[in-house]
Amino acid sequence: MNQPVGLPPPPPSLGVRDLNRLRVIESIHLHPGSSRTDIARRTGLSRGTVSSVAEELDQAELIREHEAPGEEQRHRGTGRRPTLLSLVPGAAFAVGIDIGHQHVRVIVCDLAGEPVAEQWSRAQVDEAPSATLDLAHDLVRRALREAAVAPRRVIGAGIGLAAPFDPATGEIRADGILPGWQGVVPETEMRRRLGMPVQLANDADAGALGENVFGAGQGVSDMTYIRLSAGVGAGLILGGRPYGGARGIAGEVGHVCVKPDGVICRCGNRGCLETVASPVAVARQLEHVIEAPAGEELLGLIAAGDRRALRAVADAGEAVGFALSAVVNVLNPELVVVGGELAAAGDALLDPIRATIHRHSLAGAATTARVITGVLGDRAEVLGAAALALARSPAALVERMRAPA
Repeated sequence: MNQPVGLPPPPPSLGVRDLNRLRVIESIHLHPGSSRTDIARRTGLSRGTVSSVAEELDQAELIREHEAPGEEQRHRGTGRRPTLLSLVPGAAFAVGIDIGHQHVRVIVCDLAGEPVAEQWSRAQVDEAPSATLDLAHDLVRRALREAAVAPRRVIGAGIGLAAPFDPATGEIRADGILPGWQGVVPETEMRRRLGMPVQLANDADAGALGENVFGAGQGVSDMTYIRLSAGVGAGLILGGRPYGGARGIAGEVGHVCVKPDGVICRCGNRGCLETVASPVAVARQLEHVIEAPAGEELLGLIAAGDRRALRAVADAGEAVGFALSAVVNVLNPELVVVGGELAAAGDALLDPIRATIHRHSLAGAATTARVITGVLGDRAEVLGAAALALARSPAALVERMRAPA
C-alpha cells in the first residue's frame, strides 16, 4: 500500500534506545520487506544496531522474518538469500469511522491495511451529534467483537466526517452543512467514548487518502478526489501529502457556484455544485418525468440507457467538470478520482466531466489530469480514516514496548 500520510514527530521524552526502535519500525512500516542493510541505509543506524533492535522487535512479536520472492532472492550476485523484515499484520489494529449525512460506517484494519471487520448503519446525522457518536461507538465495539480484537490492541481511530472543522481546535464549523454539530469537537467526544487516540478529517479528505493509500491513486503524488454523494466535496493530495488549507476548508468544491440563478444551497449560497450534482439533485431533475428515481433506481435507469436519466447525469457531469477545471488549472493534479454514489454511473458521468475540463482548462493541465472512477467505492472514506490511525502505528508500537508488562 502507498503511504502518503506524514509520520508524526517522535515524542520528546524518547531516549536513544526508543528512538532507534522508532526509526527501525518507521522504516519497516514505510517499506515492508526490507533487509537489515536497507534499514541501516535509510535510518543512518549501524547494521549492528539495526540487528539488535530487530531482535527485540522479533521477541515482542512485532516483526516477522521472510525471504524475498523470485529473482530478488539473489543478493548482489552472492547467491545468498537476504532475510527481509515486515511488521506482523496482527500485532496491532486501527479503526476507521466514516460519518456521512445519512450513515455511519466502521472498519477495523490490521497493520497491513487489510480489513478484518466492518459494520454499517443508516443514520440521520445532521441534527444529532450525540446520538451519531454513540452509534459510532457501538459499531466500533461490534466490529472489534466480530474480529476478536481486544481494545488494548487498537492503536487508534480515524474519523471522516461530512463537514469542515477548525484544525486548531477540532470544532465543527459548518453553518448549514451539519447544523446540529456547530461547536462540537468529535475527536474529544470519540476519544472519551473509545478510550483511544482519535484523529479527525473531512470525509472527502478521508476519501482522497483512502484512494491514495489503497486504491486508484497509489503511487500518485498530486491528485484530487471528488465525492458525489449526499454532500459534494473534494479531497486533495499535494506533494504526496493530504492538504486541508489554513482552516481545513480546502477542497470544498461542492459549494462553488456553478449556476448563479440556481436554487439556494444548505450553506446559504445559491447555485452551488452540490445543488446540481449530488444524487438527490440529479433525481430532482427527473421528478417531473419519472416518479422520484433515487439511489439504485436512478443507476438502473442509467445502465438501461434511459435518455432522460442520461441527460440529467450528463448535466451533472458538466457542472462537476466546470468546477474541477479551476482546480485543474490552479493545482495541476496528475489524477482526478471520482467517488461517491453517483460515480457508479460510469462513463455517462465521466465523459462530460472530462470534456468540460478539457474545454475550460489550460491545455497542458487538462491533458495531464486523468479522470477515473475510484476503485474503493463506498469504502474509500472509511479506509482513509483507518489510514490516519495507521500512520501513528510506529510510535504506538514503541509505546507498547515501553509499557510495563
